[in-house]
Amino acid sequence: MIVPSGSRIAFQGERGAFSEEAAVKLLGEDIQLVPRATFEAMYSSIQDGVADYILAPIENSLAGSVHRSYDLLIAGGLQIRAEVVIPIVHNLIGVPGAVFENITQVSSHPVALAQCERFFADHPAIKKITAEDTAGSVRQVMREGDPAKAAIASRRAAEVYGGKILREHLEDHPENYTRFLLLAASGEVAENADKLSLVLHLAHKPGSLCQVLNAFAKRNLNLLKIESRPIPGTPWSYCFYLDLQASLKDANTRAALEELKGHADSVKILGCYPQAKV
Repeated sequence: MIVPSGSRIAFQGERGAFSEEAAVKLLGEDIQLVPRATFEAMYSSIQDGVADYILAPIENSLAGSVHRSYDLLIAGGLQIRAEVVIPIVHNLIGVPGAVFENITQVSSHPVALAQCERFFADHPAIKKITAEDTAGSVRQVMREGDPAKAAIASRRAAEVYGGKILREHLEDHPENYTRFLLLAASGEVAENADKLSLVLHLAHKPGSLCQVLNAFAKRNLNLLKIESRPIPGTPWSYCFYLDLQASLKDANTRAALEELKGHADSVKILGCYPQAKV
């Protein structure tokens, strides 16, 4: 069991969001879901005493990295305990009794709208309306009760708010996945942990990044992802977020991290956890 039964899990968005779907896939139904309006509110949930864990989106296979989530993760003191990847299936959801032919406007999060461009190109008379999040757009459509209005969101959102699915699979690309991280105030390395995330501050000298990467390469440790992010308050300075196929329980990994100390100003381990299967 990843978390104790009945644990409170905070996520960004409304009930029915893709984050909620990811939480249930990873942890099962026996959890308490804690919707939070913003990324900042989500990341402060444990400190605020309203949640035990956080489930945060970190990247989408089409839209790329969720930069606000990266920045808050790097700035905070939370540890990654697990990850989960879910397919993003966009559905057109209207009020009960609505028919597709009468829909004149569709609302959703800007990223969701952008991932359904082919649908809007095929139906140019339908107006796009941006909303704060996908599930929230469904809730608003249900509140207004207008059969000419619809929203784009998950099947779970339709179930939560009593909406009617008018069209399925509006997404332009079927290979549309989002990766989420389970975060906790502290972390333990699971026996089956095979993925390592860390953030580095490098010295401003030639070859410093090359030396860091070589510490992993010569030990045959696979680099899965590297992301540079600006350091607030220090213009034109950057930290580097790295994902590696590695475990802290492996002596080879520990040797690489020890070598990093000679090439980086600081090394912060964000978590060592089992890699999600797609």
